[in-house]
Amino acid sequence: MESLTPTSHAAEPPVQRPTTVADAAVGAHRLQGALFQPIGDEGRAELVERRIVDAITRGHLRAGERLPTESDLARSLGVAPVTVREALLAVRGRGLLVTRRGRKGGSFVAEHADPLQFAREALKNSSRLALRDLGAHYAAITGACMRLAARRADSTEVQLIRQHLARLPELAPDQQRRLLDDTQLELVALSQSARLTREQMKLQAEFSPFLGLCADAGFDAAAQGVALRAVIDAVDAGDVDAASRASEALVRAAVDALIAVQSSTP
Repeated sequence: MESLTPTSHAAEPPVQRPTTVADAAVGAHRLQGALFQPIGDEGRAELVERRIVDAITRGHLRAGERLPTESDLARSLGVAPVTVREALLAVRGRGLLVTRRGRKGGSFVAEHADPLQFAREALKNSSRLALRDLGAHYAAITGACMRLAARRADSTEVQLIRQHLARLPELAPDQQRRLLDDTQLELVALSQSARLTREQMKLQAEFSPFLGLCADAGFDAAAQGVALRAVIDAVDAGDVDAASRASEALVRAAVDALIAVQSSTP
C-alpha cells in the first residue's frame, strides 16, 4: 500500500510489495496513493482540491472517513500547508467534507457522499467511444504488467494473492470492491516495474469506480473474482500469453457491462 508520505521528485519510488489484505484495511486504501502523488507546484490549491474531490467521488475515501492531517497532505502532495488549507475549504464548500473539532477532530468525508451516484453521473456523461478508449488504455497497461508478472512472479507470492481473493464471498459489497482493487494491484506489483505500477494505479483509480455499476449488467463482484482468478492462474503457471489474454478479457467484459448499463440509463 502506498502511504501518504513525502516522495522525492528525483528518485524513482520503489514498487511496494503488498503485505496482507488485513493490513490494507488498516490504513489508507491503495488507490489513494495514485490520487495523492506530489503535485510539485506550490500555490496550486485547485489541483489539491481536484485530487481530494477525485478521491471522494471515486470512492477511495469513503463516507465518514477521516482525511490525513493538513501537514501530512502537504508533505505528500509537495505543496505548502496553506495551499492544502485553501483546497480543503473549497471541498467543504462543495459539501463533500465536514469538520469536527476536538481531540478526535479533523476533516471527514460527508456522510451523504455516494461514489456510486458520482459514477452514474460520470458514466452518463461519457461517450461509448471514450469508454472503449479508456478500456483499451487500461487493458494495454494491465496486459503488459501481467506478462511481466508471469515471467517474474514467485509462486509463493501468487499463492498469497490467491488466498486473499478467496475471502471475497464473505465480505460486504464495499469491502469486496476494495479487495478486488487490492488484488489487481498486488498482481501488478509482481511485474516488478515501478513505472507500470504507477500508471496502473492512476488508470485503476479512474476505472475502478465504474465497476461498482456493473452488477446490473451481470458483471458483479463474483464475476470479477472469477476473471481475476483466471489471471492469477496464468501468472502462477508462468504463461505469459495466457496472463495477458485473461487480463484483457476481464477489461473487455467490464467495458461491455458499462456500455450495457449506459444504454439502459434514461
